[in-house]
Amino acid sequence: MIPTPLSCTVLICTYNRAELLGKCLHALVVGSTEKPEQIVVVNGGDDRADQTVKAFMGSEIDVQLVRTANRNLAASRNVGLSYCKGDIVAMTDDDAEVPPDWVGLHKRAHEEHHEAGAIGGFVEGSNLDSLICRVAEIVTFPRWPAARYVRTLPGVNISYKRSVLSRIGLQDEALFRGEDVDYNWRVKRAGYEIYFDPKIGVSHAHRTTLRGLLNQHFMYGRAYYLVRRKWPDMYCIYPHQLRTVRDVCKLVNSVASICYQPILSAFRMRSHVDKVIALPIFFGLGLSWKGGMLCEMLIQLQSRHPRSRESGMQA
Repeated sequence: MIPTPLSCTVLICTYNRAELLGKCLHALVVGSTEKPEQIVVVNGGDDRADQTVKAFMGSEIDVQLVRTANRNLAASRNVGLSYCKGDIVAMTDDDAEVPPDWVGLHKRAHEEHHEAGAIGGFVEGSNLDSLICRVAEIVTFPRWPAARYVRTLPGVNISYKRSVLSRIGLQDEALFRGEDVDYNWRVKRAGYEIYFDPKIGVSHAHRTTLRGLLNQHFMYGRAYYLVRRKWPDMYCIYPHQLRTVRDVCKLVNSVASICYQPILSAFRMRSHVDKVIALPIFFGLGLSWKGGMLCEMLIQLQSRHPRSRESGMQA
């Protein structure tokens, strides 16, 4: 008996980036050699995105527009998930463009890997003429040279079996970043694998300014702390307590990485000029990320002991 081919829904959340959204949808609707059966676009922004989506309606693909109030990405995805009908639900972002075989590769990967609850691939920059974008290419998204099981994958290039989504439930709307890391950890806790396929890629518009990149990594640092606070058993660069030699070694490495990780990242730049110029940027990004973690830790401590500060001020 020939198995029924998997159907695919693509979920995209957008906020005030109509031009980029148009490119994203064009790649899916016009450029795909194997098209998704359904595309769900959740718009939390202005009317320009509505018009962009409506321009792609009426094709062989069921393109749906869902309006929502803009809270965060997790909340928008949760709204969109209730409209998704495919056997697999693939997610990408409005600032990404998929290659022609993207949908087909996701489908076949799920057919071949029944053990995987989530499958994804690499993310590469679409605007690498800029030094900032070349830096972002190295530090923002993980990439492995070969297929393997991994801990997590970014939400800009990932797909889930619908049966897994039904079991895991909704994304955590309390997280303003890191909702994909949290969600993938819940997938793994449910007994599924996260599979990285090096053939599946998307082209992404990386941050183009140093300020934007620094802020992005600062927010990532804040989210890192929140997700690890939620899941104490989750993999983490720092120890939650100091009881063993391993805990101490992890703490020492976490501090030392502020110095050695930027150097390792700089060596991955292609030209010698880029290596030299990018080194202080990598240091800045590392400090921004760790600073975000420290900032969120202080925020959480203050929220748990709000009166300690008042007492100190009164004294």
